[in-house]
Amino acid sequence: MIGSRHIVSAFDRDLEAIQAMLMKMGGQVEAAIGEAIEALATQDAERALLVRRGDKEIDRMEQRVNEEAARVIALRQPIATDLRTVLTVFRISAALERIGDYAKNIAKRTEIIMDLHPVDGAAPSLRRMGRLVQAMLKDTLDAYIQRDADLAQDVWARDVEVDQMYDGLFREYLTHMMEDPRNITACMHLHFMAKNIERMGDLCTAVAEQVIYLVTGELPDDDRPKADMTSRPEAGQGA
Repeated sequence: MIGSRHIVSAFDRDLEAIQAMLMKMGGQVEAAIGEAIEALATQDAERALLVRRGDKEIDRMEQRVNEEAARVIALRQPIATDLRTVLTVFRISAALERIGDYAKNIAKRTEIIMDLHPVDGAAPSLRRMGRLVQAMLKDTLDAYIQRDADLAQDVWARDVEVDQMYDGLFREYLTHMMEDPRNITACMHLHFMAKNIERMGDLCTAVAEQVIYLVTGELPDDDRPKADMTSRPEAGQGA
């Protein structure tokens, strides 16, 4: 019994350390979203450059989290709920890394559109959408740490609002392009930025689903209306 308690205690300590690393990574990604959006809103090339450089650290953090999680599986051989928890760590770290990539992509395009014909009202709309997704990520990570399935369910439902905002921006950019051909290049970049943010929301939703599964053992029924009508459901688009 003493040996068993020692093993359980060691596993708990290992898991706490991994989750602390995961939350640090999540904080870094959350900050990257905010900085990328503010770089766009303020036309700050230096800020955008820092976001791009910071993505390398996010990649390194993902690697460390995954290495430690793999070590725990090999060393502790967790089963049942414990194994499910460690596997969830892998999925969350992968989603966080991908969100960081999208923030980096926004920063890259910010540096490009600064030299293009300005599009009235574009930055505030993207900022609102970005802040919504940033809040979704924060709440998703809180739900994971607190094992709060209700909060995760709330995040999961909020993705519809992100999709609606994306659809609105898509139509807005089309209007700008039709009204003035000088807007075409900038609006194409702005559209890809909006799509990056929409994909961030999808990833937050995927993490929320994992939290719900971790807590309840079941995935939510996908009965939400998918508000993104700009592409066919079967079209698996990349970033």
